[in-house]
Amino acid sequence: MPLVHRAVPEEIRVSNSVTYWPVAPMDLMVGAPIVARLLLGATPVGRVVQAAALGAYLGSAVRDWRDRRGIRKIDFRQEFGADVRDLVPMPREVREAEVSTLVDRLNDEFTPQRIPRRQLATEVDRHLTDYIAGVTGQYVRTSAEVRGFAFVGLVLPFAVGACDILSGDVTLFRDTGPCEPFVIAHEFTHRKGYWKELHAQGLAYLALVASGDPALTQSARLERLQRNLSVLSANDTSAFTRLLARGGLRSELGKPLLRLRSSSGPVAPWVAAALRRLYDQRMRLTAQNGISDYDRGFTDFLYTFETSANARQTPPAAGAVHRHPTAG
Repeated sequence: MPLVHRAVPEEIRVSNSVTYWPVAPMDLMVGAPIVARLLLGATPVGRVVQAAALGAYLGSAVRDWRDRRGIRKIDFRQEFGADVRDLVPMPREVREAEVSTLVDRLNDEFTPQRIPRRQLATEVDRHLTDYIAGVTGQYVRTSAEVRGFAFVGLVLPFAVGACDILSGDVTLFRDTGPCEPFVIAHEFTHRKGYWKELHAQGLAYLALVASGDPALTQSARLERLQRNLSVLSANDTSAFTRLLARGGLRSELGKPLLRLRSSSGPVAPWVAAALRRLYDQRMRLTAQNGISDYDRGFTDFLYTFETSANARQTPPAAGAVHRHPTAG
């Protein structure tokens, strides 16, 4: 009997229905009994609301999982010549030269433009969808909704945003200024089914620098710069500050980076450090390199891609720092 190959749709639509709820689903499930007790002095109503929220949440998660099964995933090793376990370490002197190049570009092409968040999310989603489709031939249509608050932010003091991997619910924990387009693009990449942090970092960067939008390109370059500085400073805040000052980045872009580094949330530093260690272990248990994928892994990924002679894709010109072997 001949094998029958199922055709992969050229467009996938994932409903992400809980992203349209007025309250984060996890907040509702955890908070409903507490609110009911405070207001009514009893918990039955809260338990009913909690059960209903849980049922709706799980139903949405199952529908999204079913929809995502049709997604044609990117083969990173084939398309970019780089993946989580296939990275060329960037030499320190090359990394320092990359920092200088990025600072020059950011200073020369600075834009003060700030796009309202709702409009920004729509634009980021469009460019991310188009970039992925340019690689896979398939458009993955998902929600462009973003929350501004969820209680999970209180226990992730080192994070600026998060995506619920089951429902695709995305929350930004604070205003990150010119960095915000990249934060949204990273979380939206998770929403489209790419759970590994290195993949989210890489696709977010490539989509934004391929967008042709000055504010989006600036945000991607700024992310690449701060991650290089994190590696060079060994994640020491004082060393990071000195390197940033020495590099000469204009203050409109430098100050937001310093705010990102200095923000530790409403918990003690030792608690934040413990949570980072737990998160690092969780990443390692899911076939990732650990929390270093956000900075060393991300920058090594771009370096490997841009210098690869085997990658099928070509680095977007606005985001490329290193000379590609096939360049004339």
